[in-house]
Amino acid sequence: MVMQQTISPVDGSVYVERELADVGTIELALGRAVAAQRAWREVSVADRCRYCAAMVDAFVARRDALSEELSWQMGRPISQAGGEIGGFEERARTMIRLAESALAPISLANKPGFTRYITREPLGVSLIVAPWNFPFMTAVNAVVPAILAGNAVILKHSAQTPLCAERMAEAFDAAGLPEGVFQFLHMSHSATEALIRDPRIDHVSFTGSVAGGEMVERNAQGRFIATALELGGKDPAYIRADVDLDAAVDGVMDGAFFNSGQSCCGIERIYVHRDIHDAFVERAVDWLRQLRLGNPTDPTTTLGPLVKPAAADFVRGQIEEAVAAGARAWIDPGDYPLSVPGSAYLAPQLLTGVDHSMRVMHEESFGPVVGIMPVVDDDSAVALMNDSEFGLTAAVFTRDLEVGEALARRLQAGTVFTNRCDYLDPELAWTGIKQSGRGCSLSRLGFDTLTRPKSFHLKHA
Repeated sequence: MVMQQTISPVDGSVYVERELADVGTIELALGRAVAAQRAWREVSVADRCRYCAAMVDAFVARRDALSEELSWQMGRPISQAGGEIGGFEERARTMIRLAESALAPISLANKPGFTRYITREPLGVSLIVAPWNFPFMTAVNAVVPAILAGNAVILKHSAQTPLCAERMAEAFDAAGLPEGVFQFLHMSHSATEALIRDPRIDHVSFTGSVAGGEMVERNAQGRFIATALELGGKDPAYIRADVDLDAAVDGVMDGAFFNSGQSCCGIERIYVHRDIHDAFVERAVDWLRQLRLGNPTDPTTTLGPLVKPAAADFVRGQIEEAVAAGARAWIDPGDYPLSVPGSAYLAPQLLTGVDHSMRVMHEESFGPVVGIMPVVDDDSAVALMNDSEFGLTAAVFTRDLEVGEALARRLQAGTVFTNRCDYLDPELAWTGIKQSGRGCSLSRLGFDTLTRPKSFHLKHA
């Protein structure tokens, strides 16, 4: 028996301990999934929607308990944790609403003597590997659409947030979902890799690091199955000189520091027109100093710990390197007693005097730090924003919406914003370019990656 421990970033205690699935348990789950999917694919889309809607009802009814568990597992302040339950509901209900029309057969123009149409057939069994940073919302992006499309799902959640998989399973059970359509497994990395190689897995959805995406591709190689990869980000924002300065500061700083910066689409680089650079920095520093770093179970805490001490020390290293290379750190870590090396707690930081030679400006940080650079014009801002190996989201803050949209068209990212950031609209396709991944989830287009087209060409006798 091999056990998995979840160490809470709140106090370093063991919060959850679970037995890892052995070969026999995994084999049993696979057999159930294959058998269940054969029947599930014949269930109408309308009925699939009803099951999923009932699951959401059962899930959101436990908002308070789920929020508390979330804080203990990954450190989200309890004052903000309930928002993830709301995001889960919004995404699930949006995909439920879109399902019938998005999955309907495609009828073609009349051709005398023939009946022609295209159906969207489910792929089979989908393996979904979900991360800890937004453990419910990232999982629901893939789980609910896959089930709506007629697939069976096996969810492998992060070792940091195992209860999230269990709570989703409980909600599906409460909804009466047929046995085997949704299952979870707590697995080791090696067992996960072996499962990806299993011929009974027809689709893999992975959210996580670039290295994790490479693992999925390596193990799926030669199997010709669909894979969806949402990987890292180093997302930029550009603040033009014409902005409402207070609104821009509030929007972009929240996008950089929410969830302690542990968001794949969080803002990690800010480019500010030189005419307002100093004023922006002054207001941004004031905004940052209002954050309260503390125990996330305290309702007054607005900045929680990172997921583990190693993650906090990684960001500390980026900051120290930048300062040694000439950057200015505007926040004194000494003002935050909890922020000490070897701790998961890390003081927020804003850096100026940075450039793209510094790791903090080109390597994903995933922590409460942001670098700010002045730019002379729109062209220089776009060039710097596109100077990255990542391309998940990018944002432009401006009063001139026509210019903002024109700039957005030039940005190399899967989602582009004006006057907002760090948000996922479930009616829009969620996708990335470069090392931010491949594939698409959510929106009507999200169902395309979870189905295969089947053409019917019927000649009349």
